[in-house]
Amino acid sequence: MLNRRTFAKQCAVAGATAVGAALGVGSAWAKGETNSAMLIETPVLSIGYEQSGPNTGFPIILLHGFPDDVRAWGGVTPPLAKAGYRVLVPYLRGYGPTRFRDPAAPRTGEQSAIGQDLLDFTDALHIDRFAVAGYDWGGRAAGIAAALHPERVRAAVLIGGYTIQDTVSPSKPDNPVAERALWYQWYFNTERGRAGLAKNRRALCRLLWETWSPGWHFSDETFDRTAVSFDNPDFVDVVIHSYRHRHGNAPGEPRFIEVEKKLAQHPKIQVPSIALYGANDGVALQPPDPAIDRASFTSLIAREVVPKVGHFVPRENPEVVSSAILKVLEKSS
Repeated sequence: MLNRRTFAKQCAVAGATAVGAALGVGSAWAKGETNSAMLIETPVLSIGYEQSGPNTGFPIILLHGFPDDVRAWGGVTPPLAKAGYRVLVPYLRGYGPTRFRDPAAPRTGEQSAIGQDLLDFTDALHIDRFAVAGYDWGGRAAGIAAALHPERVRAAVLIGGYTIQDTVSPSKPDNPVAERALWYQWYFNTERGRAGLAKNRRALCRLLWETWSPGWHFSDETFDRTAVSFDNPDFVDVVIHSYRHRHGNAPGEPRFIEVEKKLAQHPKIQVPSIALYGANDGVALQPPDPAIDRASFTSLIAREVVPKVGHFVPRENPEVVSSAILKVLEKSS
């Protein structure tokens, strides 16, 4: 006889399989195979994701950023799966096969929404506790989950460090060099920018790849495999809302008002964590002072600045990322 917990987990597998079959997605995951795309329904989204490793392994969630998709973690997952972990890599809202369930739902991209998507994703799969790693948007969502729900998060690897935003207070100008690096954000805060992203999404995103990681010489095939995810019908709306909301130029969802107030206080991350930075990141330009990390993370296991690497650390040096995840899990056991 099945106990309630085993039954719930088997229902999650069956539900994911049924949704995937209905939408033409492979069901190899339910058979215990790896690297298969699946879909799972949450209250707001049908989330596309890939899984590697045994279904019985401790879960690790890997979250990509903008503009990227699950391919970012292709070199990171094999060592984790080989070590016996269950590795889950979802497409964020607005990317790839992930879709809003309600046609009338607001296509928002605020940090609270993406953080909640992570929790909804794990709830749908009946995962009570997990480790998480992410960068860019995904790193922020991972940090939010770790800061506000430490009982759910066993450990975290945050590429780019602490990136939780204060969206309540008016944003303040930075030095001119930093402002120039964020040109795309100011562009997206105009209607010309929205039209430009809609018209030139692939060319624009490729330009960001090239300027954010100037030492990374990726192939056309590498970019093209990911660029199909930008054809998602919600991509433009989600991206534009994300960059407008953080600067006070677009309203957030009412359900996240209180969460955003908590995040504005920059809550500390108390779970065992490792912070990774690309030494040649064309967005952040340079890592923060180590004292800032020590103040933001109360259980900081390690802090590493990866040489000769830009913004896309999981793609440029997957070994350092997988090693950090294995290390923080070992330290948190």
